[in-house]
Amino acid sequence: MPYLGHVDTNPRAPELTADGVCAAYGSAVVVDDVSIALVPGRVTALIGPNGSGKSTLLRTLAHLHKASAGRITLREGESITDLKAKELATRLTLLSQSRSAPGGVTVREVVAYGRHPHRSRWGGGDPDGHAIVERAMEMTGVAELAERGVDTLSGGQAQRVWLASCLAQDTPVLLLDEPTTYLDLRYQVELLDIVRDLADEHGIAVGIVLHDLDQAAAVADEVVLLVEGKVTAVGTPQEVLTTELLSPAYGVTVDVHVDPHDGHLRTRARARHHARPTVAVAL
Repeated sequence: MPYLGHVDTNPRAPELTADGVCAAYGSAVVVDDVSIALVPGRVTALIGPNGSGKSTLLRTLAHLHKASAGRITLREGESITDLKAKELATRLTLLSQSRSAPGGVTVREVVAYGRHPHRSRWGGGDPDGHAIVERAMEMTGVAELAERGVDTLSGGQAQRVWLASCLAQDTPVLLLDEPTTYLDLRYQVELLDIVRDLADEHGIAVGIVLHDLDQAAAVADEVVLLVEGKVTAVGTPQEVLTTELLSPAYGVTVDVHVDPHDGHLRTRARARHHARPTVAVAL
């Protein structure tokens, strides 16, 4: 299902469904009875305060953390626990918060590693692999770094390389855990544009953890608000990103308004010094 031209034939059927999923570390329940569906062509943003279980939920959906209860299924109804690791890796991929940069490995080699699930035991059987790797590097702006060692890159550059590797894996489900971390403003905007392109043009089902509520408002079709491991609200950005829902979730007053220039939702948490006058900057 290459990003170079996939069009989903049944966009309404979820690619991944979680029903009553729980996850724990020892006796501490971190994800409690969560049910969500990731649908082709739609971006689902997971938001919530630190410790609310967002990252653990994403890792559980990717079968990197074992669910203690509930069921996670793919489009055809298979449980993720019934699939071998390589087969599951052709169906979904996860960009985690932190990945180590191996020494002596080039950007192109790291991105090409995303093709591993599509290759035979001896590395063959992947005729489209080279084109997909090149396209993934172009989409993430790392093509000019292709021969650089990954261990020589900045944090933001490395983050884009790992995203390119995920794109090269070419799966119908893409899970992203705080992908804008380490990125400057330009690449934050470009990454969110890529996310929307993957959903809108290629029918990818995207689940993304975001701390920036304005980014969630801008990129998501659906927002899931988690508090202490439980889903407290699900809906469109306009339905979930409200003062009434966000303020108790984050323990601080969160003002929400619509930007008159672009119509996007904007949020602002009130600090103790929020009443200080804003310094005008000449443009």
